[in-house]
Amino acid sequence: MIQLQDININNLSLWVQQGKNQTTQGSVMQRIPLLALANPSWVAVHIYCQSGENYTLGDNACIFPLMSVIKPFSLLYLLEHLGTANVLNSVGVEPSAMPFNSLEQLIADHGHPRNPMINSGAITLADKLPGKNGNHRTQLFCQWLNKLAGSQLYLDVEMLASVRATRSQVNVAIAQYLYQTQHIENIELALDTYEQICCISGTVEDLAKLGKLLACKSSFINSQHRQIVNALMLTCGLYEASPQYAVKIGLPMKSGISGALIAIVPNQGAIASYSPALDSIGNSVAGLTLMETLSQNLQLSIFS
Repeated sequence: MIQLQDININNLSLWVQQGKNQTTQGSVMQRIPLLALANPSWVAVHIYCQSGENYTLGDNACIFPLMSVIKPFSLLYLLEHLGTANVLNSVGVEPSAMPFNSLEQLIADHGHPRNPMINSGAITLADKLPGKNGNHRTQLFCQWLNKLAGSQLYLDVEMLASVRATRSQVNVAIAQYLYQTQHIENIELALDTYEQICCISGTVEDLAKLGKLLACKSSFINSQHRQIVNALMLTCGLYEASPQYAVKIGLPMKSGISGALIAIVPNQGAIASYSPALDSIGNSVAGLTLMETLSQNLQLSIFS
Protein backbone atom coordinates (compact mmCIF):
# COMPACT_ATOMS: atom_id res chain seq x y z
CA MET A 1 0.00 0.00 0.00
CA ILE A 2 1.33 3.44 -0.96
CA GLN A 3 1.85 5.79 1.99
CA LEU A 4 1.92 9.57 2.05
CA GLN A 5 5.61 9.39 2.99
CA ASP A 6 6.38 7.51 -0.26
CA ILE A 7 5.58 10.52 -2.45
CA ASN A 8 7.99 11.20 -5.30
CA ILE A 9 9.19 14.82 -5.16
CA ASN A 10 9.35 15.04 -8.97
CA ASN A 11 5.74 13.93 -9.23
CA LEU A 12 4.78 16.39 -6.50
CA SER A 13 6.47 19.21 -8.42
CA LEU A 14 4.53 18.27 -11.54
CA TRP A 15 1.24 18.13 -9.62
CA VAL A 16 1.87 21.54 -8.01
CA GLN A 17 2.43 22.98 -11.49
CA GLN A 18 -0.82 21.40 -12.69
CA GLY A 19 -2.57 23.10 -9.79
CA LYS A 20 -0.90 26.40 -10.66
CA ASN A 21 -2.21 26.08 -14.21
CA GLN A 22 -5.75 26.02 -12.81
CA THR A 23 -5.46 29.31 -10.90
CA THR A 24 -6.78 31.26 -13.90
CA GLN A 25 -10.12 29.51 -13.30
CA GLY A 26 -10.57 31.28 -9.96
CA SER A 27 -10.42 34.76 -8.46
CA VAL A 28 -9.04 36.30 -5.27
CA MET A 29 -11.47 37.34 -2.51
CA GLN A 30 -12.21 41.05 -3.06
CA ARG A 31 -14.35 41.98 -0.02
CA ILE A 32 -11.40 42.26 2.38
CA PRO A 33 -8.87 44.79 0.98
CA LEU A 34 -5.70 43.04 2.19
CA LEU A 35 -6.85 39.66 0.87
CA ALA A 36 -7.55 41.30 -2.49
CA LEU A 37 -3.83 42.13 -2.82
CA ALA A 38 -2.79 38.45 -2.97
CA ASN A 39 -1.25 37.20 -6.21
CA PRO A 40 -3.76 34.74 -7.74
CA SER A 41 -0.96 32.59 -9.19
CA TRP A 42 0.65 31.82 -5.81
CA VAL A 43 0.65 28.12 -4.94
CA ALA A 44 2.37 26.58 -1.91
CA VAL A 45 2.18 23.09 -0.41
CA HIS A 46 3.64 21.47 2.68
CA ILE A 47 3.17 17.80 3.47
CA TYR A 48 3.84 16.57 7.01
CA CYS A 49 4.18 12.81 7.45
CA GLN A 50 3.74 11.02 10.77
CA SER A 51 7.00 9.18 10.04
CA GLY A 52 8.84 12.50 10.18
CA GLU A 53 9.32 13.34 6.50
CA ASN A 54 8.35 16.79 5.27
CA TYR A 55 7.85 17.90 1.67
CA THR A 56 7.47 21.54 0.73
CA LEU A 57 7.15 23.22 -2.67
CA GLY A 58 6.04 26.44 -4.31
CA ASP A 59 5.56 29.87 -2.76
CA ASN A 60 6.07 28.52 0.74
CA ALA A 61 7.36 31.79 2.25
CA CYS A 62 3.88 33.30 1.85
CA ILE A 63 2.17 34.23 5.10
CA PHE A 64 -1.63 34.21 5.06
CA PRO A 65 -4.56 34.33 7.50
CA LEU A 66 -6.17 30.97 8.11
CA MET A 67 -9.67 32.46 7.89
CA SER A 68 -12.19 29.57 8.00
CA VAL A 69 -9.45 26.93 8.22
CA ILE A 70 -9.26 27.92 11.90
CA LYS A 71 -12.77 26.50 12.46
CA PRO A 72 -11.82 22.82 12.96
CA PHE A 73 -9.20 23.91 15.47
CA SER A 74 -11.50 26.17 17.48
CA LEU A 75 -13.89 23.20 17.57
CA LEU A 76 -11.09 20.91 18.79
CA TYR A 77 -10.03 23.50 21.39
CA LEU A 78 -13.54 23.75 22.80
CA LEU A 79 -14.08 19.99 22.77
CA GLU A 80 -10.90 19.70 24.85
CA HIS A 81 -11.90 22.51 27.22
CA LEU A 82 -15.68 22.10 27.52
CA GLY A 83 -16.33 18.47 26.57
CA THR A 84 -18.33 16.87 23.77
CA ALA A 85 -21.81 17.27 25.27
CA ASN A 86 -21.46 21.01 25.90
CA VAL A 87 -20.09 21.76 22.43
CA LEU A 88 -22.51 19.60 20.44
CA ASN A 89 -25.38 21.10 22.41
CA SER A 90 -24.42 24.47 20.92
CA VAL A 91 -23.91 23.46 17.28
CA GLY A 92 -25.25 20.71 15.06
CA VAL A 93 -23.43 18.17 12.91
CA GLU A 94 -25.57 18.39 9.76
CA PRO A 95 -24.15 19.52 6.38
CA SER A 96 -25.58 22.73 4.95
CA ALA A 97 -26.95 22.90 1.42
CA MET A 98 -26.57 26.69 1.46
CA PRO A 99 -23.49 28.97 1.35
CA PHE A 100 -21.19 29.20 4.40
CA ASN A 101 -22.60 32.61 5.43
CA SER A 102 -26.28 31.86 4.86
CA LEU A 103 -28.64 33.69 7.22
CA GLU A 104 -31.53 31.94 5.47
CA GLN A 105 -30.18 28.55 6.60
CA LEU A 106 -29.89 29.77 10.19
CA ILE A 107 -33.44 31.14 10.23
CA ALA A 108 -34.75 27.88 8.74
CA ASP A 109 -32.99 26.07 11.59
CA HIS A 110 -34.49 28.43 14.21
CA GLY A 111 -31.10 29.84 15.19
CA HIS A 112 -29.41 26.51 15.89
CA PRO A 113 -26.25 26.45 13.74
CA ARG A 114 -26.24 23.55 11.32
CA ASN A 115 -22.54 22.75 11.93
CA PRO A 116 -19.35 24.40 13.27
CA MET A 117 -17.71 24.73 9.83
CA ILE A 118 -20.06 27.47 8.60
CA ASN A 119 -20.08 31.04 9.92
CA SER A 120 -23.09 30.72 12.22
CA GLY A 121 -21.56 27.70 13.96
CA ALA A 122 -18.11 29.27 14.21
CA ILE A 123 -19.51 32.54 15.62
CA THR A 124 -21.47 30.53 18.18
CA LEU A 125 -18.31 28.71 19.27
CA ALA A 126 -16.30 31.96 19.30
CA ASP A 127 -18.79 33.24 21.89
CA LYS A 128 -17.77 30.32 24.13
CA LEU A 129 -13.96 30.50 23.91
CA PRO A 130 -12.27 30.91 27.29
CA GLY A 131 -10.88 34.38 28.06
CA LYS A 132 -12.10 37.76 29.26
CA ASN A 133 -12.22 39.55 25.88
CA GLY A 134 -11.51 38.94 22.19
CA ASN A 135 -7.79 39.70 22.51
CA HIS A 136 -7.34 37.44 25.52
CA ARG A 137 -9.33 34.62 23.95
CA THR A 138 -7.32 34.77 20.72
CA GLN A 139 -4.03 34.90 22.63
CA LEU A 140 -4.90 31.83 24.74
CA PHE A 141 -6.10 29.90 21.69
CA CYS A 142 -3.06 30.77 19.59
CA GLN A 143 -0.69 29.83 22.43
CA TRP A 144 -2.46 26.48 22.83
CA LEU A 145 -2.13 25.72 19.10
CA ASN A 146 1.55 26.71 18.94
CA LYS A 147 2.41 24.71 22.05
CA LEU A 148 0.74 21.51 20.81
CA ALA A 149 1.66 21.78 17.13
CA GLY A 150 5.09 23.42 17.33
CA SER A 151 3.80 26.08 14.93
CA GLN A 152 4.57 29.81 14.92
CA LEU A 153 1.10 31.20 14.29
CA TYR A 154 0.32 34.77 15.31
CA LEU A 155 -2.49 37.30 15.07
CA ASP A 156 -1.98 39.50 11.99
CA VAL A 157 -3.18 42.88 13.29
CA GLU A 158 -3.06 44.52 9.85
CA MET A 159 -5.29 41.81 8.39
CA LEU A 160 -7.62 42.18 11.38
CA ALA A 161 -7.86 45.95 10.75
CA SER A 162 -8.72 45.21 7.11
CA VAL A 163 -11.42 42.74 8.17
CA ARG A 164 -12.86 45.20 10.68
CA ALA A 165 -12.85 48.03 8.13
CA THR A 166 -15.12 46.00 5.85
CA ARG A 167 -16.99 43.98 8.48
CA SER A 168 -19.37 41.49 6.92
CA GLN A 169 -22.91 42.75 7.50
CA VAL A 170 -24.13 39.21 6.87
CA ASN A 171 -22.06 38.03 9.85
CA VAL A 172 -23.52 40.87 11.92
CA ALA A 173 -27.03 39.75 10.99
CA ILE A 174 -26.12 36.13 11.81
CA ALA A 175 -24.79 37.18 15.24
CA GLN A 176 -27.90 39.25 15.94
CA TYR A 177 -30.15 36.30 15.11
CA LEU A 178 -28.02 33.96 17.24
CA TYR A 179 -28.43 36.40 20.13
CA GLN A 180 -32.19 36.72 19.60
CA THR A 181 -32.53 32.94 19.70
CA GLN A 182 -30.30 32.74 22.81
CA HIS A 183 -27.49 30.81 21.13
CA ILE A 184 -24.85 33.42 21.99
CA GLU A 185 -24.55 35.75 24.98
CA ASN A 186 -22.76 38.77 23.52
CA ILE A 187 -23.00 39.90 19.87
CA GLU A 188 -19.92 42.14 19.79
CA LEU A 189 -17.71 39.76 21.78
CA ALA A 190 -18.67 36.80 19.57
CA LEU A 191 -18.01 38.76 16.36
CA ASP A 192 -14.77 40.28 17.62
CA THR A 193 -13.43 36.91 18.76
CA TYR A 194 -14.49 35.30 15.47
CA GLU A 195 -12.79 37.98 13.39
CA GLN A 196 -9.61 37.77 15.46
CA ILE A 197 -9.23 33.99 15.30
CA CYS A 198 -9.82 34.09 11.51
CA CYS A 199 -6.81 36.44 11.28
CA ILE A 200 -4.46 33.99 13.00
CA SER A 201 -1.76 33.67 10.36
CA GLY A 202 1.23 31.61 9.32
CA THR A 203 2.81 29.63 6.49
CA VAL A 204 1.82 26.34 4.84
CA GLU A 205 4.30 24.62 7.17
CA ASP A 206 2.48 26.04 10.21
CA LEU A 207 -0.83 24.85 8.77
CA ALA A 208 0.55 21.34 8.11
CA LYS A 209 1.76 21.21 11.72
CA LEU A 210 -1.77 22.04 12.87
CA GLY A 211 -3.05 19.27 10.64
CA LYS A 212 -0.92 16.69 12.41
CA LEU A 213 -2.96 17.36 15.59
CA LEU A 214 -5.94 15.87 13.75
CA ALA A 215 -4.05 13.23 11.78
CA CYS A 216 -1.94 11.54 14.42
CA LYS A 217 -2.71 9.96 17.77
CA SER A 218 -1.14 11.74 20.71
CA SER A 219 -1.30 11.85 24.47
CA PHE A 220 -2.32 15.52 24.27
CA ILE A 221 -5.59 15.28 22.32
CA ASN A 222 -8.58 13.08 23.13
CA SER A 223 -9.01 10.56 20.29
CA GLN A 224 -12.80 10.93 20.28
CA HIS A 225 -12.44 14.69 19.82
CA ARG A 226 -10.14 14.14 16.83
CA GLN A 227 -12.69 11.77 15.33
CA ILE A 228 -15.51 14.30 15.73
CA VAL A 229 -13.53 17.10 14.08
CA ASN A 230 -12.37 14.89 11.19
CA ALA A 231 -15.90 13.62 10.56
CA LEU A 232 -17.28 17.16 10.42
CA MET A 233 -14.46 18.27 8.10
CA LEU A 234 -15.30 15.42 5.72
CA THR A 235 -19.02 16.20 5.63
CA CYS A 236 -18.99 20.01 6.06
CA GLY A 237 -15.46 21.39 5.56
CA LEU A 238 -15.85 22.52 1.93
CA TYR A 239 -19.30 24.05 2.44
CA GLU A 240 -21.99 22.87 0.00
CA ALA A 241 -19.32 21.19 -2.16
CA SER A 242 -18.37 18.84 0.70
CA PRO A 243 -20.27 15.76 -0.53
CA GLN A 244 -18.80 16.10 -4.03
CA TYR A 245 -15.23 16.14 -2.68
CA ALA A 246 -15.90 13.40 -0.15
CA VAL A 247 -16.47 11.24 -3.24
CA LYS A 248 -13.59 12.69 -5.34
CA ILE A 249 -10.94 13.01 -2.62
CA GLY A 250 -12.24 11.15 0.43
CA LEU A 251 -10.29 13.07 3.08
CA PRO A 252 -11.33 15.38 5.93
CA MET A 253 -10.63 18.88 4.58
CA LYS A 254 -11.19 22.54 5.43
CA SER A 255 -10.91 25.60 3.23
CA GLY A 256 -10.78 29.33 3.87
CA ILE A 257 -11.37 32.44 1.75
CA SER A 258 -7.68 33.37 1.99
CA GLY A 259 -6.94 30.33 -0.20
CA ALA A 260 -5.76 28.16 2.69
CA LEU A 261 -6.67 24.47 2.57
CA ILE A 262 -5.86 21.58 4.89
CA ALA A 263 -6.40 17.87 4.21
CA ILE A 264 -6.04 15.23 6.92
CA VAL A 265 -4.74 11.77 6.03
CA PRO A 266 -5.60 9.84 9.21
CA ASN A 267 -2.67 8.01 10.80
CA GLN A 268 -0.37 9.21 8.00
CA GLY A 269 -0.09 12.99 8.10
CA ALA A 270 -1.48 16.25 6.77
CA ILE A 271 -1.34 18.18 3.49
CA ALA A 272 -1.52 21.98 3.67
CA SER A 273 -1.82 24.23 0.65
CA TYR A 274 -2.19 27.91 -0.03
CA SER A 275 -3.42 29.41 -3.29
CA PRO A 276 -5.70 32.46 -3.13
CA ALA A 277 -7.62 31.99 -6.41
CA LEU A 278 -11.06 30.73 -5.30
CA ASP A 279 -13.94 29.03 -7.08
CA SER A 280 -17.53 30.33 -6.86
CA ILE A 281 -18.14 28.50 -3.57
CA GLY A 282 -15.04 29.92 -1.86
CA ASN A 283 -12.64 26.98 -2.12
CA SER A 284 -9.08 27.21 -3.47
CA VAL A 285 -9.02 26.09 -7.12
CA ALA A 286 -5.36 24.99 -7.19
CA GLY A 287 -5.59 23.52 -3.68
CA LEU A 288 -8.50 21.24 -4.58
CA THR A 289 -6.88 20.26 -7.87
CA LEU A 290 -3.71 19.29 -6.01
CA MET A 291 -5.55 17.40 -3.24
CA GLU A 292 -7.56 15.43 -5.79
CA THR A 293 -4.41 14.50 -7.73
CA LEU A 294 -2.58 13.45 -4.55
CA SER A 295 -5.51 11.43 -3.25
CA GLN A 296 -6.04 9.56 -6.50
CA ASN A 297 -2.39 8.88 -7.28
CA LEU A 298 -1.46 7.82 -3.73
CA GLN A 299 -4.83 6.19 -2.97
CA LEU A 300 -5.20 8.34 0.14
CA SER A 301 -9.01 8.29 0.39
CA ILE A 302 -10.11 6.98 3.77
CA PHE A 303 -12.48 4.75 1.79
CA SER A 304 -9.69 3.09 -0.21
